[in-house]
Amino acid sequence: MNAASLSFGSSLNRPEPLELSQGMLRLIGTRLSVEGRHHIPTRAPLIVISNHRSPLDAPALMAALECNVAFACHQYMANVPVLRDVVDQFGAFPLGTPRQFFYQACRRLRHRHTIGLFPEGAKPMVTVQPPRLMNPFQRGFAHLALRAPVSPLAVLPVALVSDDEGFESPIPLKLLGWFDPSEPLFQQTGGHPIVFYRKLTIKIGTPIWITPHDRRNYQGRQGSQQAQQLTEVCWTAVHDLLHG
Repeated sequence: MNAASLSFGSSLNRPEPLELSQGMLRLIGTRLSVEGRHHIPTRAPLIVISNHRSPLDAPALMAALECNVAFACHQYMANVPVLRDVVDQFGAFPLGTPRQFFYQACRRLRHRHTIGLFPEGAKPMVTVQPPRLMNPFQRGFAHLALRAPVSPLAVLPVALVSDDEGFESPIPLKLLGWFDPSEPLFQQTGGHPIVFYRKLTIKIGTPIWITPHDRRNYQGRQGSQQAQQLTEVCWTAVHDLLHG
């Protein structure tokens, strides 16, 4: 794929998100290696979760999994004119309200699609952190997994291990605040760091299957505790892959 094939202006012969992702990584020169690809379930919808540091994370995960993945993205990305088109062509969807997110995610899962979520939220994207530092996971993905009327369903933990990278800060954070004034992280001074991977290892872990027992427990008084437990299990799985 050449640079021209990454154009986002035309809908004619529109490339698949996986093809775009592979082309982007080649264009940037990211050297990608993958471990654990045999863990990927076949013929079952998946919720892929991973640590998150770079705009390249979604394309890198698609290339590693060798399939299209619909990633949930920050709401502001749907409000920026050019960025909105890029998000659309990569098959992503904005988080929106919890109700909107649940509806869009369930619709994709019912069609046996793979969706991707970054449970650390926006913080690691706007703050430069060490490559192997993980923030706490938010519980939204766990509530989705336990509530979605889809069976079988698995959560697939994946770790992005950066072996060589660089970064720039070309976008003022307060500029992004114009598109989403409700995001407190966009009220900070300084620029939005953009991490570019030169060498990246992606480690795919063992899938965590959502069982009928899990769902029964979630429906009871211990629902919140069940979601928290799944969140902690998944955080530990990604952390162990990252540091293994």
